[in-house]
Amino acid sequence: MSRKNNQIIMAASITLAAIIIDQVIKILVKTNMYMHEVIEVTSWFKILFTENRGMAFGMEIMDKLFLTSFRIVAVCFLIYIIGKRISKGIDNLFLLCLSLVLAGATGNIIDCLFYGLIFNNPPAPIVAEFVPFGTGYDQLFYGRVVDMFYFPLVEWNWPDWLPYIGGDHFIFFSPIFNFADACISCSVIIMMLFCRKQLQELLK
Repeated sequence: MSRKNNQIIMAASITLAAIIIDQVIKILVKTNMYMHEVIEVTSWFKILFTENRGMAFGMEIMDKLFLTSFRIVAVCFLIYIIGKRISKGIDNLFLLCLSLVLAGATGNIIDCLFYGLIFNNPPAPIVAEFVPFGTGYDQLFYGRVVDMFYFPLVEWNWPDWLPYIGGDHFIFFSPIFNFADACISCSVIIMMLFCRKQLQELLK
């Protein structure tokens, strides 16, 4: 089998595997935990079920329909880029990272597209359940992204004498994220550290 075919299989396998892992984690959390329930794994790592309508790490800065549409366009463009790079020759590490970015973006798109159609939205402490397609808590494109990983590594209260933030409670790494977000962010960091030449070629 040619290198090109091997890399196509590699990219497809990595992308599919990461999407499946992401969705399995999200569905397990959503159907076994109620909103804002916390499972303390360690003092610095918790499973905290939450949902958001916006971007990665719980940020909500764009219109939902625009954001989901943008993600779909970005995924289609990324598929085109991966195919083009494979045809020209691509380093396996760079291909791995691009495949994981594709998987992460696709995983969150699935939430946005379908979760509002297939899940109900009961109040705590009742957990969500699958419902007949189209009878869920919202319409197509308006599903909420499931987040769960929470790493409050360090916490402290700012001294009262400090202006503006005095007395406030500070948590170092407060974002709550999911496996798809981790795929994207870790891949981007790896590419910036080890694939700078390939990134520069990609951006030309």
